[in-house]
Amino acid sequence: MTATTAPRVLRGQAIPLTEARTATLPGARQALAVLRLATGFIFLWAFLDKTFGLGFSTPAERAWINGGTPSQGFLGSEAVSGPLQPFFAGIASPATDILFMLGMLGIGLAVMLGIGLRVSAIAGAIIMVLMYLAEWPFAANTASTNPLVDYHIIYALALIVVAATSAGDTWGFGRQWRALSIVRSQAWLA
Repeated sequence: MTATTAPRVLRGQAIPLTEARTATLPGARQALAVLRLATGFIFLWAFLDKTFGLGFSTPAERAWINGGTPSQGFLGSEAVSGPLQPFFAGIASPATDILFMLGMLGIGLAVMLGIGLRVSAIAGAIIMVLMYLAEWPFAANTASTNPLVDYHIIYALALIVVAATSAGDTWGFGRQWRALSIVRSQAWLA
């Protein structure tokens, strides 16, 4: 055996050295699955709360099913500030409401199910960075306690980590999803 194929013991299992470099310990896989489920639930919860006005961040009278405008409400609020405020106010429309809500639902479900993690990581990270920029945390008079890394950035990073580590394989349908012929032929769907 050469040095690159010599077995290496990892938690009692002999794993070839080439695989050991990419192997994830069972506890780490489970921790990543928990991160995936929690992150997915953040997006799914945002959809549910804004759709039905569950009273956490959205009161019932501002629920989407009661005529509320989820993205327009945010983009037109005092939370949006800084030099990009005119841009964000300009894109507020019923179309952004639909796109935002579909994004929250799609990302939340995909991440929780462990499917389409690449697409949902990219879409979710874009949404999070846009929301981060809309709130413009760089001014001293904002509610942000850290101008560089806030929860939007952490959520974006969490999405990237779960996609990069195939966290959908543990307690999810990632393997089955990647086995579908359309996903095998269109790798970007993985």
